[in-house]
Amino acid sequence: MAKRSAPEVNAGSMADIAFLLLIFFLVTTTIEKDKGLLRSLPPIDDTEVEPPIIKQKNLFTVLINRNNQLLVEEEEMPLEELREATIAFLDNGGGTNAAGESCDYCKGERSETSSDHPDKAIISMKHDRETSYEQYMDVQNELVAAYNFLREREATRLYKKYYPDADKVFTAMLEEKEKNQFSKDEKLNERIETIKKLFPMKLSEAEPDKS
Repeated sequence: MAKRSAPEVNAGSMADIAFLLLIFFLVTTTIEKDKGLLRSLPPIDDTEVEPPIIKQKNLFTVLINRNNQLLVEEEEMPLEELREATIAFLDNGGGTNAAGESCDYCKGERSETSSDHPDKAIISMKHDRETSYEQYMDVQNELVAAYNFLREREATRLYKKYYPDADKVFTAMLEEKEKNQFSKDEKLNERIETIKKLFPMKLSEAEPDKS
C-alpha cells in the first residue's frame, strides 16, 4: 500500500504574525524609569590639598535625628519653615566690598551673622541611621526647592524677555535644553550656567551617626 504524504503547513504567515506582535509590544510597552536624587559627583582627586577654611556663618547645618525631628542650626524647626530659612541663608549677602564678598543681586537681610555670598554658602545635611526615608526625602526636597526658587528669581530678572509666556523661566530653559539635547545651543547653555553660578548648589551630606 502506498504511503500517504502528510500535508504541509505553510508557516510563513505565522512568522509574519509573530513579527507583527513583537512590533506591537515594543511600541505599546512603557519602560519604567528609576527615580532618585539627581546629583553630580565631583571627580576623584588624589592630590593632597588642605581643605579651605569655612567660616561658621557660611555653614547652614541641617540634622534629622533618629526620631525624625528636624534640627536647623541646633534648634528644632518644622519642615514647613525649612525652605524659607534656607532661602534667607543663601540670599543673605552679608559680605562686604572690602573683603571682595559683596553680592549685588542678593535681597536678604545682609546680616553679619549669616552667609557672606551665595558662592560661599554651604548647607551641611546630616541624618541618623534610624531616620525614615520619607523624612530624609522631604528635607532634601525642601533644600533643593530653596535653590530652585532663587534660580527662578534670577532667571526671571535676566531672561524673562526671552520667555515672556513662561511662569518659570529657569524651568522653561531646562525643558528647552532637554527637548533639543541633540542640538548644541551655546547661548542657552551659557544662560543656564550663568544662573547656576549665581546660586551654586553646595549641599554637603555628612556620614550618618552609627549609634
